[in-house]
Amino acid sequence: MLEELDRSIAEHSERAIAFLESLVGAPSLVGAEQAALEIFAREAEALGLVVERLPFAAGPLAEPDAGVAPDPSLVTDGRFQVLARTAGKGSLHLLLNGHMDVVPAESARFWSAPPFQPIRRNGRLYGRGAADMKSGFAVGLLALKALRDVAPDLFSQRRLGFIAVVEEENSGNGTLRSISYHGIGAPEVVVLEPTDLGLLIGGVGVMWIEVEVASPAGHAFAAARHLSAIDIGLRLVEWLRHWCDGLRIAEPEPDIDAGDDPYSLNLGRLTAGDWISNVPSSATLGIRIGFPRAWTAERAEAEIGQTIAAFTAAESVALQPAVKLTGLRARGYRLDPGAPLVRDLSAAHIDAHGTAPRIYSLATTTDARAYLQKPGMAAICFGATGTTSTASTSPWSSKASSTRRAPSPASS
Repeated sequence: MLEELDRSIAEHSERAIAFLESLVGAPSLVGAEQAALEIFAREAEALGLVVERLPFAAGPLAEPDAGVAPDPSLVTDGRFQVLARTAGKGSLHLLLNGHMDVVPAESARFWSAPPFQPIRRNGRLYGRGAADMKSGFAVGLLALKALRDVAPDLFSQRRLGFIAVVEEENSGNGTLRSISYHGIGAPEVVVLEPTDLGLLIGGVGVMWIEVEVASPAGHAFAAARHLSAIDIGLRLVEWLRHWCDGLRIAEPEPDIDAGDDPYSLNLGRLTAGDWISNVPSSATLGIRIGFPRAWTAERAEAEIGQTIAAFTAAESVALQPAVKLTGLRARGYRLDPGAPLVRDLSAAHIDAHGTAPRIYSLATTTDARAYLQKPGMAAICFGATGTTSTASTSPWSSKASSTRRAPSPASS
């Protein structure tokens, strides 16, 4: 059967790359994913899958693990998610998952070509979202096409599903809503993130917070007399980083590679000031921070608040910074490496490549957590080779996303 799968993959690979190009060419920032979702729906229908468009209401989600939804004014009307499935009767046996939203592409000066213009170069495809994670839709449908060619009975006797979701990058509510509101799940779920053909089984907790700092204003000639809101904010960031360093010692994550920081803090946004010659009286810091898998989101929020309160006391800041959640409040997760899903994917990888796949966790989060937090579901991330960072040989910047041509059939 592997040889037949190889032939089928080769036959359909060009269409898979063209499909990926069309997805990359449809900008799908959070709130405006519908054009790309329609491309996926059409491709799934052409494969013979039954397609359902699942309404996706703007606003908060009444789930204990939900993140903070984006402002409804920032999203388009009539949003939906897409479920593509085989026509067989009964519950889903296997579900593929992918998110269609991508992170923003910053200033064009960081790009050698427009970010939403897909470019093939040296056997790779470049463009925003090509790896994370539109590659998953391409290799997922390619694998299903090969299965249809080689084992067509699977499409009528057992139900396979493929869910395309939104808001993975900021709230995580897309997959949660598909489970809670539409009942879309399966005993085994493969999230098609670009894992370089490794098996990603876990991640830490992740929280987005916004901190507002206030300080007395003044003219620039008096800047040396007191800290500006920017100065205080940057000191707070270093205080939180020191707290994260201590947390790494107190709450180690043995599955995370020794060289990775499990509880990394990223200052992703800083807005402050209204005049160059004024001492800024306010600053708003957007921070992404990791926390241990053993913690709930509520505990993480409380611990972060206490740490900020300790900073204000130690630094004698007049106004305690106000903290609010702005996106992800994701608990950490981990699939047992002895689970049947890990065993079976490892065996398939050995059949295809002759070696066992890497099994690992990352200091980040994925939508796999939403399934693992529900009873009776196992979820893992497994996908193509790609990168969202700069290598010394990369023709694009650190904001580029890329993916290799389709992987071998069993790895799909």
